[in-house]
Amino acid sequence: MKKTKSIQQPNRRHVSVLRQICQLIPTHLVAKLARETGADDKARTFTPWSHVVTMLYAQLSHAWSLNDVCDALKLHLTLLFGIRAAKPPAKNTLSHANMERDCAMAEKLFWAQLEHLQVAFPQFVRGRGKRHFGWRFKRAINVVDSTTIQLIASCMSWAKHRRRKAAAKCHLRLDLQSFLPKFAIVDTAREHDNKRAREVCAGLSEGEIVIFDKAYVDFTHLCDLAVRGIFWVTRAKDNMAYRVKRVLPKSSDPRILKDELVVLKGEEARQHYPGEMRRVTARIEVDGKERVMVFLSNNTEWAAASVVDLYGCRWSIETFFKELKQTVQLVDFLGHSANAVKWQVWTALLVHLLLRFLAWQSRWAYSFSRLVTYIRAALWLDRNIYELLKRCGTANGDFRFLGSSEQPWLPGFDRNAMGKPG
Repeated sequence: MKKTKSIQQPNRRHVSVLRQICQLIPTHLVAKLARETGADDKARTFTPWSHVVTMLYAQLSHAWSLNDVCDALKLHLTLLFGIRAAKPPAKNTLSHANMERDCAMAEKLFWAQLEHLQVAFPQFVRGRGKRHFGWRFKRAINVVDSTTIQLIASCMSWAKHRRRKAAAKCHLRLDLQSFLPKFAIVDTAREHDNKRAREVCAGLSEGEIVIFDKAYVDFTHLCDLAVRGIFWVTRAKDNMAYRVKRVLPKSSDPRILKDELVVLKGEEARQHYPGEMRRVTARIEVDGKERVMVFLSNNTEWAAASVVDLYGCRWSIETFFKELKQTVQLVDFLGHSANAVKWQVWTALLVHLLLRFLAWQSRWAYSFSRLVTYIRAALWLDRNIYELLKRCGTANGDFRFLGSSEQPWLPGFDRNAMGKPG
C-alpha cells in the first residue's frame, strides 16, 4: 500500500510556527511568479517573498492595520529573518507594495500552491469520503456561488455598487469531494452573478455535475452546458414562463409534488434554450419550516429525489464561505485600492489552504476555527507545529474539523454514519 508523503519535520532550533507554515510553500515558487508577473520590478529591500510572508502574517494574526503588521514583524526581526531571509517593511513600503505590485502574483501563488499539494499529496485533495462510503455519483460534483465582502464606500469608490454601499465579490467553484476551490474570481459586486457564470464554469469537463442557485441562471449558458455534456442542477425563478411537455411518473418520495419535462414559452426564450428541461417541485424543510421549491435540471434519468438532494449539497459552499470569513481577515483591509483588496483576499484563500493542509496532515480532531485560533496564539513559538497540534485539547474522540470533505447524501444511505456536515 502506497504511503502518504509526509512533510519534513523541523530539526533545528529557532524554527517558529510561522516559519514552518511558510515552508509549506516551495522554495523558488514565489521568485518564479514574481518574475512572471513583474512583481519584482523595482523591488529592492522589500522583496516579493518578504511581501508574501508579511501578508501571510497579517492574515494569521488578524492584523487590523499597517502599523499592527509592521510593528509586530520588527519586534520579531531575528525570527522573521529565519524565514528565508524575509525582512519587515515600513508602513509606507507595505502600503505601496499592496497598491502597486500586481495582485496576479497572489492569485497565481494560490493556484500554484494548490497544484503543488495536488501532486505531492494526492490523498489530501481526494478528500475523505471515498475511503468510507460508496458514492452514488461516480463523477465530479462542483458547487458554484459567490460571497460579498463589504468595503467602505467613502474611501473605496472603485467598489461602489449602490449609492452608499461598496463591496467586492468572490465567485467560487468548489469541488464537493475535496472541499477545495477549483476556480475563483475576485472583483467588484456591480455585475449580476449570471454575468460571471460562463467564466466560473469554463473549466468543467463532460460528465461533471455543477450546482448553483437561481442567481446564476442564464438559459443561453445552461444550453451551452447541456451541449458540452455537463449536468446541471439549479432552482427555477418565480417568473419563468414554461409549458409542460410530459409529466413523469410520480416519485415514491413524499417530498416530491411534481416531476415534469418542460420547454420555455416564447420564441426568444426558446432560442436561448430550445430543448426540454426537468422541473421538479418538492416540499423542503428550511429552518424548521416546510417550503415548496422548484428545481431545474437537464438530466432526465436521475430520480426526482436525487435532483432535490443534489441541490441540497449547495449548502456546502455556504459552509466554506462561513468558515473562510470567520477564520481569516476579510473585515479590516490594509489598503483601499482594488489591487490591495485583491492581494488580501487571495492571501486569505492561501492561508485557508495551508491551514486545511496542516489540519489534514496532523489529523486535527477539533473544529477548524479552533485550529486557527491555536495557530494564531503560537505563531512565534519555537515548537514543532505537528507536536504542538497533537497536544491540543483534553477531550477524547474524533471530531471532524469544519474543512473536511462533504459527501452528498442520498436516499438509501445512512446520513448519521457520515457525520454532521461541516
